[in-house]
Amino acid sequence: MGVNPDEVVALGAAVQAGVLKGEVSDVLLLDVTPLSLGVETQGGVMTKIIERNTTIPARRSEVFSTAEDNQSAVDVVVLQGERERAADNRVLGRFRLEDIRPAPRGEAQVEVTFDIDANGILNVTARDKDTGKEQSITISEQGNLDQSEVERMLAEAERNRGEDEELRKAVDARNALDSVAYQVERRLAELGDSAPPHDKARAEMLIADARKAVKDGASPSEIEPLTSELQQLLYGLAPVQAGGGDGHQAGGAEAASSDDDDVIDAEFDRS
Repeated sequence: MGVNPDEVVALGAAVQAGVLKGEVSDVLLLDVTPLSLGVETQGGVMTKIIERNTTIPARRSEVFSTAEDNQSAVDVVVLQGERERAADNRVLGRFRLEDIRPAPRGEAQVEVTFDIDANGILNVTARDKDTGKEQSITISEQGNLDQSEVERMLAEAERNRGEDEELRKAVDARNALDSVAYQVERRLAELGDSAPPHDKARAEMLIADARKAVKDGASPSEIEPLTSELQQLLYGLAPVQAGGGDGHQAGGAEAASSDDDDVIDAEFDRS
């Protein structure tokens, strides 16, 4: 399963050919990724891992969390393109990482690494940070992607920039609401009978409203007040041990650091 290396570094190769023929001067001879590479994450959006025009060889990693309680597998869909909606980009390949240890949503951590070598061959690996179990795919051959196709995809992304920005904003808002609703629900379960009755009743009402808003695809303007109310309610409840995906959900995550790679947190759905 794979994609021709020329697809990944087509633009760089075109520049190189021009240099060799003497058509381009004063240009450093480098191969680059003509389009961004990433994976599909919660809400059907593309999360970029290697940005377009990145010089190869290149290696980047990001950490993703599970989107459901006791999720035992994640499907990794490798994408190429500049659109926010995953379906609007090219699918280069897909694979599944299985046997993830059962845990509450957001606790299992899956590190996804994109590694492009000097020949343009892309290797994508997903590793469960808890068990060390991993799965990978090497993308090395398929149809051609010439410069005109790259330019067409870039122009399409530019034409749809406004729509894509609105889509990303809406997905991030829904993911953030879904995340805080889950956290409040779990906090209530941990508190049990010690939860204040008034707070419990209000939380249950807000959680139901949140679930409906996410399911119905409500707009950010409708979602944000709900998110704010749930966050305030969460802060007011008695603190418990960390868990339930706090800080590990798409749309509300903070960047974390690692020694060699850029690492962010987001969510993988289970197909």
